[in-house]
Amino acid sequence: MGAKLIQILQFSTKICNFAAKFIKTSQMDSKRPLILISNDDGYDYNGIQSLIKVARTLGDVFVVAPAVHQSGMSSAITFITPVRTTRIAQDEGFTAYLATGTPADCVKLALSQLMANRMPDIVLAGINHGYNSGLNTLYSGTMACVFEGILHGVPSVAFSFGNYSASADTSICEPIVKHVTERVLKGGLPKDVCLNVNIPHIEGGFKGMKVTTGDMGRWINEWEHRIDPTGRDYYWLTGEFETADKGEGLTDYYWLQRGYVTITPTHVDQTDFASMEAVKDLLL
Repeated sequence: MGAKLIQILQFSTKICNFAAKFIKTSQMDSKRPLILISNDDGYDYNGIQSLIKVARTLGDVFVVAPAVHQSGMSSAITFITPVRTTRIAQDEGFTAYLATGTPADCVKLALSQLMANRMPDIVLAGINHGYNSGLNTLYSGTMACVFEGILHGVPSVAFSFGNYSASADTSICEPIVKHVTERVLKGGLPKDVCLNVNIPHIEGGFKGMKVTTGDMGRWINEWEHRIDPTGRDYYWLTGEFETADKGEGLTDYYWLQRGYVTITPTHVDQTDFASMEAVKDLLL
């Protein structure tokens, strides 16, 4: 009877040791950052694949990407038709969904439904094929992802690359993505502020990094008039960007042209606080 009791105690000790080891491992795993990723180009683009590649070295990754290309959708949301999701990947530390909605829908769904058990530590968007500099942030689906992130109180960073080709090699952006993401995970961001990171496409690599304002120039000659084979008029969006930077060296456009990565702190609140008294005097 004594020998059996010893065996039982030894077995119980082994179970307890295993349980303690498992609990410790689980706790360690739960401390890995959780990174939400989305974009507007779609899951098959090189940009988001580069983002996923880097993010998986830094933490657990959850992706919700548009099922079809959604560039230029800004912060549009879907409310007339249902949004459907399909899980396309499930692995240790990695989950990916496609959603039939807009980029903003993707992040909203992730934060309120698909990731309801735990909020991410950071939202990453991109890497967009093409710049989202200056006033292009108004139209960008990539920026909509990070705007949704900060609306939910999650530090958020958007990445864009100055190569508009669908087959652009975005791997050259990966060191910048890793550097910025590591710093934000460690130090956070000011409340209600997200980052808009633009990476130039130049021979020999970029020259450095600059924190800049957004160039609030404007697009001119925005539409090209054409005639189809049946003789009917149609219009094709085109345009030329007229910069507001006259050489002061403050804007993203200025530094991108000179081979620098630009980082622009951005927020959603468009209130012009400096004008409030003037408007009161005018209207009240």
